[in-house]
Amino acid sequence: MQRRRMIMRMSRTVMTMRMATITIMVMITTIMTIITAITIITTAVTDIIPMLMTANSAGPPARAAMTDAEAAALYRLMTWLSPAFPVGGFSYSSGIEWAVQAGDINDANSLKDWLAAMLADGSGLCDGVFLAQAHRAVAADDERALRDVAELAAAFVPSRERQLETTAQGRAFIEIARAAWDCFGLAHAIAQCEGAIVYPIAVGIVSAAHAIPLEPALHAFLHALVSNWISAGSRLIPLGQTDSQRVLAALESAVAETARRAIAAKLDDLGSATFRADLAGLHHETQYTRLFRS
Repeated sequence: MQRRRMIMRMSRTVMTMRMATITIMVMITTIMTIITAITIITTAVTDIIPMLMTANSAGPPARAAMTDAEAAALYRLMTWLSPAFPVGGFSYSSGIEWAVQAGDINDANSLKDWLAAMLADGSGLCDGVFLAQAHRAVAADDERALRDVAELAAAFVPSRERQLETTAQGRAFIEIARAAWDCFGLAHAIAQCEGAIVYPIAVGIVSAAHAIPLEPALHAFLHALVSNWISAGSRLIPLGQTDSQRVLAALESAVAETARRAIAAKLDDLGSATFRADLAGLHHETQYTRLFRS
């Protein structure tokens, strides 16, 4: 009996020792895990702090400064397609005057919708395609392509008054550009065009001759076109200056999309579906009273 008790005591002692051993091992593992975590955090902090200090001291990432050529191109585009450039755009409405009289345009929203259609499916897109094709022809020194696109653009205008509008502006643009902004190759490119040079062809020729990239030239042209339409609408409806700017802001994406389509288009893609706007141009010359020449 006494021996049995001794065996039981020994068993309990062994069990206690095992439990103590397990507890010690768990504690050691926990301590090692904590040490590893501290090491990782310390390493990460050591790596990150210099990066943060560099970022804070350096400020925003530096951008390359505008080159002289880019600054000159921007300056010329802003000048040529400004309302102050004397091509007489303020005297034309592109048929908007008749649309206002007929009741098609009577507020800012109806003006926006009318101009969005003209951009996407009418003269805005067509003029953009002509400008892009003329620009590429001059850049490639392709005399035949330039002559053909200039002739097609002059024949593509749907009404006599619109013909007067685009040819008068084209002629004025060419004359002033040659007088104040002449450059090598411009006279030669102009000489390749037989007959009248319409406005988008004139802008395409001059911008290409001055080595101005097509995309900004086209965006600036379409912005100027829409701005002139809005200016006419604001005087005819009439609209206040704030509403006019709201219309211009609302057409920002339409201008960008029209430019994208015009750059990607070929001459076979030309076409217009703005029949009401074309009729407005035809009816304008018989209006009883008129403020604009088209």
